Amino acid sequence: MSILEIDALEKSYGRVRALDGVSFNVSAGEIFGFVGSNGAGKTTTMRIILGVLRGDGGQVRWDGAPVDLQVRRRIGYMPEERGLYPRMKVGEQLVYLAQLHGLSEADAVAAMEHWTDVLGVAERRGDEVDKLSLGNQQRVQLAAALVHDPDILVLDEPFSGLDPVAVAVMSEVLRGQAAKGVPVIFSSHQLELVEKLCDRVGIVKAGRLVALGTIDELRSTDRQQWTVTLADGDLAGEWPGVSVTAQGERRWLVEAPSRDAAQAVLASALSQGTVAEFTPVRPSLTDLFQDVVSDTEEGAHA
Repeated sequence: MSILEIDALEKSYGRVRALDGVSFNVSAGEIFGFVGSNGAGKTTTMRIILGVLRGDGGQVRWDGAPVDLQVRRRIGYMPEERGLYPRMKVGEQLVYLAQLHGLSEADAVAAMEHWTDVLGVAERRGDEVDKLSLGNQQRVQLAAALVHDPDILVLDEPFSGLDPVAVAVMSEVLRGQAAKGVPVIFSSHQLELVEKLCDRVGIVKAGRLVALGTIDELRSTDRQQWTVTLADGDLAGEWPGVSVTAQGERRWLVEAPSRDAAQAVLASALSQGTVAEFTPVRPSLTDLFQDVVSDTEEGAHA
């Protein structure tokens, strides 16, 4: 199975350490979310993957071998900043880019037509890029990353500036690419979207990867919290290792060291009244992000 490996990447800009041993991998068919504050090192990592920047240390591998020019030609890349020719027409530009990747003119035209149809910009093929709205420019930018049928997708803030309809279309495109076995890595500040779309997530802070795993893995805690709501009665009692905080009328937040301890609280609640709710409280990706990322990295370079 093809795997994109990012192994111990290092990069400094003068005295600023932009990347400090960043390591993770993205497997074939996996959607990997790469998140962090501005300046955390996301863009630097992506540029090293593409060969746009040279790292000071570490290595990027594909199928166990260092990524070379031939592999990079098989990567679909979408930069955060606009990377298209603003005065060139959409259709002509996509055909040109496809041909640069080795497609024949006929195949390039077919690919252009396909992706402009899928991404909802077919009617804009004859327009210059700078005449498009920012959202449509973003759609064309994704088409440019896909037009040569890449083996790997690396996308920097692909959902920026998109309306909900366009977000849904782009999400389906990424799922479709992953279903074909393409490893997809993308960065985004839209954490709810990352949580819904990604198989795994890496959180980077000040050039270091500080959290890595599936959403469920990242949301797991040593002490689970539960919400208990009673239709009548009162939650009273003491349980070993359990803390109970009143959250409102007939509603409590219970922190328990184990599922058995939580079940003991539930059994007690059932004996004291009618239980309307007993649900686990699981942190969202936004909660996790806020826990591990601080404002101290604002001065770093992305």
